[in-house]
Amino acid sequence: MDSVAVLLLAAGASSRMRGDDKLLQVVDGVPLLRRQAQAMVGLNVPVIVALGPDDAARRDVLAGLDLQKVVVPNAAMGMSASIRVGVTAVLDKALGLAVLPADMPEVTAMDMRALIDAFDAASRDSVVRATGADGTPGHPVIFPSRLFPALLRLTGDSGAKPVLAGEAVVTVALPKAHALTDLDTPEDWAAWRAARALN
Repeated sequence: MDSVAVLLLAAGASSRMRGDDKLLQVVDGVPLLRRQAQAMVGLNVPVIVALGPDDAARRDVLAGLDLQKVVVPNAAMGMSASIRVGVTAVLDKALGLAVLPADMPEVTAMDMRALIDAFDAASRDSVVRATGADGTPGHPVIFPSRLFPALLRLTGDSGAKPVLAGEAVVTVALPKAHALTDLDTPEDWAAWRAARALN
């Protein structure tokens, strides 16, 4: 594998949705998880989706897509568990791993392509991180393969912040709030849909 692989983080419990699943919310006529997975598959790079052990509905919406589904047995332990499983799936195979939470509906294939191009331009050795148009750090983040061992040592729910510490990060500003918009609650979804209807 001589490319970046994309890891979609989709093992979270959606606990703040009060009974609904944020990744099954319909956007443009498609469940969000499938929509984002389709966009990444369209880049012709390996795509891995990290799912919890009981995520049958999420697995079902991914049917027919050319991607790898991996189960995170201890998903309740936080985002680091999903990252570790994703890294293990591409270990010794990918030049880098792009980590993207699946609840970010504004991240497009074009956005990811811009990040991958920046990663290639940086000799595939630097961390590349998306920011909002105002420079606020966000997601996705591409980690070069040299950092895979550090990612495998992550614990807890702070994501990969410990791995980013001390790294000279290449930033790529995405349009508007693409890199910052994640939707965790019914109120988040209602506000986002209302704002989208006005644009």
